Amino acid sequence: MERKASTSRSTAETQITLSLNLDGSGQNEIATGVGFFDHMLTLFARHSLIDLEVSAQGDLHVDDHHTVEDVGICLGRCLAEALADRRGIHRYGHFTLPMEETLVTSAVDLSGRVAFAWDVSFPGQKIGTFDTELVREFWTAVASNGQMNLHCLLHYGVNNHHISEAVFKSLARSIRKACEIDPRQPGIPSSKGTLTG
Repeated sequence: MERKASTSRSTAETQITLSLNLDGSGQNEIATGVGFFDHMLTLFARHSLIDLEVSAQGDLHVDDHHTVEDVGICLGRCLAEALADRRGIHRYGHFTLPMEETLVTSAVDLSGRVAFAWDVSFPGQKIGTFDTELVREFWTAVASNGQMNLHCLLHYGVNNHHISEAVFKSLARSIRKACEIDPRQPGIPSSKGTLTG
């Protein structure tokens, strides 16, 4: 069964198309108009091994917020759609990732229920022209639309770029593990018999 999904979102603020393949090799075509965000999404695709295509046009003359948040909405929705009833997956994934002086741990549960725990702070407000607060906004949107528990913890770090990169890479690895097929568990990995809410 192919685990693929695509979606589009058109509002007065953004026009976005996004497609993914959970069983890919990390191939990606990313164009959001926000250079640093493109870099982070490329890292996410490569480390999750999810093939990812994103095209976004947003109101960047205002700021990057709407574009980043709406791409997160679309990514979460496509993850949920591609996972379908979540049969046969590991469900849980966690990863501790070093990035130079930075260390980040993330954990996800593809439970069908939304919870978001974030203990990541940035020493500065900008990475180039990118607002560091948007890293949290993006992952909030992914978690709520992907119907997952998502936890992220910064143990330590002082460089804004390294912290953001460690977050995206760690969560990519956690999501990769959670989405992978578990050969020992072909059914729904829940005593309730469902992971759809």
